[in-house]
Amino acid sequence: MIQQATFLFISGAEITLILFIVVMVFGADKIPEIARGLGKGMRTLKDATNDIKHEISKSAEHHGIDTDLAKDINEEIGKVKDGLDDFTGSVKRKF
Repeated sequence: MIQQATFLFISGAEITLILFIVVMVFGADKIPEIARGLGKGMRTLKDATNDIKHEISKSAEHHGIDTDLAKDINEEIGKVKDGLDDFTGSVKRKF
């Protein structure tokens, strides 16, 4: 059985009702301004988050902390996968 993913468990009819209420409360001419403001706010938040990440990584490099942990983990996972492929190569069934 295939289940359809729902967005926050809200159906299409409920989304339509919410949009209708938003149009009734704010008016059709204000909705683009509200969306533009929300977009600018999200962009500001994303830029601030990126700045914080950059400052943390710069500070870590300045203090000699290794920031390439994810790269090292991926290399180790690759080694384990290669080892498993070598081990299971003769055991694998071909369908």
